[in-house]
Amino acid sequence: MNDAPATPYSPATFRALTFHDLVPRFAAGQDTPRALLERCLETIAAREPVVQAWVCMNEAGARAAADDSTARWRDNRPLSLIDGMPIGIKDLLETRDMPTQMGCDAYRGNFPKRDNAAVWALRQAGAVVLGKTVTTELGGSHPGPTTHPFDARHTPGGSSSGSAAAVAARMVPTTIGTQVGGSIIRPASYCGNVALKPSQGGINRGERQATSMSTHGVHAGCVEDMWQVAIEIARRAGGDPGRPGLIGPPTPPTPRRPMALGVMETEGWPLLDEASRAAFEQVVEALRAQGVLVIRRADHALIEGFERTLDGAQALTSGITGWENHWSFRSIMALHPDGLSARSQAVVAMAERMTPDDYRQLLLQREEMRRRHEATAPLIDALIAPASPGPAPLWSGDVPGQPLKARPTGDAVFNTPSSALGAPVVTAPLTAVRGLPMGIQIMGQPQSDAAVTAIAAWMMQTLIPAAA
Repeated sequence: MNDAPATPYSPATFRALTFHDLVPRFAAGQDTPRALLERCLETIAAREPVVQAWVCMNEAGARAAADDSTARWRDNRPLSLIDGMPIGIKDLLETRDMPTQMGCDAYRGNFPKRDNAAVWALRQAGAVVLGKTVTTELGGSHPGPTTHPFDARHTPGGSSSGSAAAVAARMVPTTIGTQVGGSIIRPASYCGNVALKPSQGGINRGERQATSMSTHGVHAGCVEDMWQVAIEIARRAGGDPGRPGLIGPPTPPTPRRPMALGVMETEGWPLLDEASRAAFEQVVEALRAQGVLVIRRADHALIEGFERTLDGAQALTSGITGWENHWSFRSIMALHPDGLSARSQAVVAMAERMTPDDYRQLLLQREEMRRRHEATAPLIDALIAPASPGPAPLWSGDVPGQPLKARPTGDAVFNTPSSALGAPVVTAPLTAVRGLPMGIQIMGQPQSDAAVTAIAAWMMQTLIPAAA
């Protein structure tokens, strides 16, 4: 079967919708946030019937906000460098003007009429909150209706399905996603976005504090917009309780060539097919051609020791998250027995088989992973790896009467290490395989978000022609 799209994706030729380059035009009166919003709405009208990235939109509220922003730019008093930016919010985060239904039947019609901390910060910065983007059920593995923006036969990834697809379809320049296992980095890889999953607690999660590995992050069409959105949120709402929050410059970090990078194979390495592995190795060779030292597990004991702790990382993150979530899932099932999918009910069943000692053991394993990761810091500037085990897989939905597919939104095996480590990671859309995007991730030590962003910016600036 030929699963290549009719119009193949290439990182060298695809042009994402971006915002930072419009700022000088706003300041000069050559364009306006209201005009930009109308262009976004036109794209949504054209593409949404197939892509299905949005749960709901507040067009009237967005137009009013865009008009206010237009007036501020006209009067030379913008609130920030994202003033007037249309943005989508993953439908796990509360918004005062739209329902928050979390892709879950049990929350149908849920309308708390308050803003998540990050949403509040975006409004304070002048961003135009346009709508809520599709999430998988409760941010888990049960998919929503969103399709891949380059080929509708494929999954866009999850759980930030709509957030990733809306950016890749050029509907908006940025969206907010969340990640516990691989919910920002994998859909960004599949859809060809730039995305930041910050250090743990880097962006205030507001009401979403239940799990120890969840983070808010940004999908964008470029590094500049990605960083600017993240830092504008952090400058206003800070990080999670007890966390320092995202640290870095008020504008995007200057692109920086790393001296040394480590390859992080993870337990997903055997899952890479020949074409996907070749695409990654092409990036490695391009880095070496630029004078970057690339160190692999066979080259140094510290990398090998770290890799060994990653065996079982996917099961570890699933176990920790399942245990931490099952209290709330159990309550949902008690109130709405038919309100959760069979997939989510299976997560509860798995967690019910765990004991507190099982959970403690997983936490000890996670600490060992973190210790081994920290030990690599003197050796390398960051780690690189495929951001997914190849391009987006085909997905046509569950078949009645047959067992549910285990991972309908793709495999998070390359993403769970950064979540377990609490480490910052950026997905860079550097490669294409069979005409679809496949991202490369750059992962640093906790609190090195700005440094990782600078490396990602340099790689995109330098390597895309070589990697295309």
